[in-house]
Amino acid sequence: MIEAAVRAASVPPFHAMAMSHAATVREAQGQRVFHLEVGQPATGLPGVARAAVIDALDMPLGYTSAAGLHRLRRGISERYAEPVDPRRIIIVAGASAGFTLAFLTLFEPGQRVGVIEPGYPCYRNALIALGIDAVPISVGPDSRWAPTPQHLQDAGQLDGLVIASPSNPTGTVMSDEALGAIAAHCSANNIALVADEIYHGIVESAPAPQVLPHAPDAIVVNSFSKYFSMTGWRVGWVVVPERLVDVVERLQQNLYICAPHVSQVAALAALDAGEELDGHVEQYRVNRNVMIDGLASAGITDIAPADGAFYVYAHVPQYTTAMHLTSMQLCERWLDELGVACTPGIDFDLARGHEYVRFSYAGTGDDLAAACELITGWNR
Repeated sequence: MIEAAVRAASVPPFHAMAMSHAATVREAQGQRVFHLEVGQPATGLPGVARAAVIDALDMPLGYTSAAGLHRLRRGISERYAEPVDPRRIIIVAGASAGFTLAFLTLFEPGQRVGVIEPGYPCYRNALIALGIDAVPISVGPDSRWAPTPQHLQDAGQLDGLVIASPSNPTGTVMSDEALGAIAAHCSANNIALVADEIYHGIVESAPAPQVLPHAPDAIVVNSFSKYFSMTGWRVGWVVVPERLVDVVERLQQNLYICAPHVSQVAALAALDAGEELDGHVEQYRVNRNVMIDGLASAGITDIAPADGAFYVYAHVPQYTTAMHLTSMQLCERWLDELGVACTPGIDFDLARGHEYVRFSYAGTGDDLAAACELITGWNR
């Protein structure tokens, strides 16, 4: 019998999606589920994008160039503080494809790439799948859950680093000064920098600083999934240094051909949906308060900053340690007994995540309040 390659078999599960699957099975059985497990906006495709897609259905929707529609690339280029040459922008099938292209472009198997913990698990897992050594860099409340040059120094020799601001799961937004310090350290130590800016636009106060002014050679990954409310359309982009454009485009040609044409049409129109999308962000702000207040009623108050994105990352030893449960077991029980779906912290932090849970507030305020009420009454 032919077995899976060892490298592929060693890739851990993405627990948020596993929990989502379990929640979907429960719903198929006719049971109510409150979805706090995935970063899935409850809002739909922006109105102008929906209209554009309907119009596009009457025209041929075939392959685009590997780099994507030029009008879309040009529109994206104008969203940067210092406009980026559209030729440096490659449209991809979601940020996930963007990270695969970035990692294949920058790193050889066996090289060491730092990943922040807690952090989005698919950075680590994609690196593992490609035979690249994912080096965990643990951060905590002392640095507002953000990396510092000292963290990188303590990690030893690195060939690359992946950062995110706003961060998933903590919601931390790195200051301009903090981004500059990380970029300077990477430049001085020949560390290739990959920056995830997928949650830009979803912040509590001032816009999140961009990395490119500090690190022009960074590869920046972004997506239409979160701020633009287009998760299922699987379309995003990468900004790459000019010297790497040809390499990334050739990889795109061979691995993906191009991002879906219809999704690019929707994305182009969505660039003009700012008023509608900012209304979504205002709702996330309301939801954040509902979530934090609701969790506080359950005694869950030790949380990460939640400056941006739409998550609360909470330390819950009163449930895990006191009840001798892992975060996975806790989340499984909440789903089975309450119909509340959350994501266990082990998704984001292999060392400390057994005492943490991530709650998404991308849904509706009524569902969030109801879910928190169920959790409050669960252990009484």
